[in-house]
Amino acid sequence: MIEYALMGAGAVAAGFIASLLGIGGGLFIVPWLNLVFGLPIHQAIAASLIAIIATSSGASSVYLKNEYADIGLGLSLGLATAIGAISGGIVAGYLDQEVLSLIFSIVLVYAAISLGRKQSTQAARDEHSREYQVLRHPFGLGASFVAGNVSGLLGVGGGIVTVPVMHLIMGVPLKIASATSSFMIGITGCASAFLYYFRGEVNFLVTGVVVLGIFLGSYYGSFFLFKIKTKVLRPVFVIIILFMALKMFLKGTGLSLF
Repeated sequence: MIEYALMGAGAVAAGFIASLLGIGGGLFIVPWLNLVFGLPIHQAIAASLIAIIATSSGASSVYLKNEYADIGLGLSLGLATAIGAISGGIVAGYLDQEVLSLIFSIVLVYAAISLGRKQSTQAARDEHSREYQVLRHPFGLGASFVAGNVSGLLGVGGGIVTVPVMHLIMGVPLKIASATSSFMIGITGCASAFLYYFRGEVNFLVTGVVVLGIFLGSYYGSFFLFKIKTKVLRPVFVIIILFMALKMFLKGTGLSLF
């Protein structure tokens, strides 16, 4: 019982953090379940994908009500991520835990670097504005397909790719990009979660705990998105992500620092 309570607490924290960054929660919950509780990584990914739907529902309900998310952009990019998520989910079924852990560590490093980069000129200028022009939309569609593959393969929301792309390349203010990504990730989760279900990789008890925790965390975290300064968010999460990347890399290679 204590173990499940701790899983739930971690899921609440993951949902809260994810809603602030628009990255789905899987970036934090998969290492949490796999490294701390020893859950097989395929089961952790499956739980994360299903929880992604909860994250999207919890945060998006607030963002859509307040017109923070760009629905048109989210739908067009979301279709590309859904197609990619299905292909990524199929590939994951053929990879073992060590390989997935190594790939996950690489994606975490990429996420840390992306979040640590400075804002584009337009996005920095318009961070607190809802007036902006979407740039390089075809590139965004291609990047969203890649994001979908990453999501289906690793159980993350795809926001680790789409948020930096929307923000740094497409000229969308970071907080608008985060809100739009939160709207998109539910589409991505639905597209690939059923593949893990049919392979028998869904632990229903763990998944239920994680879904409830991430839903609560993402719902309440969404209220803080426009109250917390971006420059406060970035360095904290970059450090957390790099630490998890190291842990996943060590697990994938079988190495130890001690």
